Amino acid sequence: MFQNLYPDEDYPSSYDIDYEAYYEQGYRGILFDVDNTLVEHDQPVTLEAIALFERLKGIGFETCIISNNKEPRVKPLANTLESKYVYKADKPSAKGYIEGMRAMGTTPETTLFVGDQIFTDVWGANRAGVHSILVKPIAKHEEIQIILKRRLEWFVLRSYRKKQKRQ
Repeated sequence: MFQNLYPDEDYPSSYDIDYEAYYEQGYRGILFDVDNTLVEHDQPVTLEAIALFERLKGIGFETCIISNNKEPRVKPLANTLESKYVYKADKPSAKGYIEGMRAMGTTPETTLFVGDQIFTDVWGANRAGVHSILVKPIAKHEEIQIILKRRLEWFVLRSYRKKQKRQ
């Protein structure tokens, strides 16, 4: 019932993913959501995020931040991380994902997406044919519209977890 909303994989955090293994599998680009995926909502770049992006560049990955936020939120983060970016990505539309892949010079088959929300991030990545990775949100405090979406996400996650146990 919810299969188009299921991530391909899930991890506790963006910082727990074995990116080297993905590179060995042929992935060359990573699209990232920003808020609650790389940093807390409306917060600046952290040293942890800077270290991650330096590591990713060292592995050989291209990166692109895609966000539904406006450019004043996305551009400073992307510049600090030395990453390409797409603002007003219109997630869950595939448009922003395609634009990000174009900027990185990758294809759906060679691109990963990492994000913390099912109804925007994961669904959009799935619609674009990109390998989707769901991570838990960094912060517990969120805007009210996101809190409401998280309650709906619970049903999808419950179904996803049952499917995972059957495999």
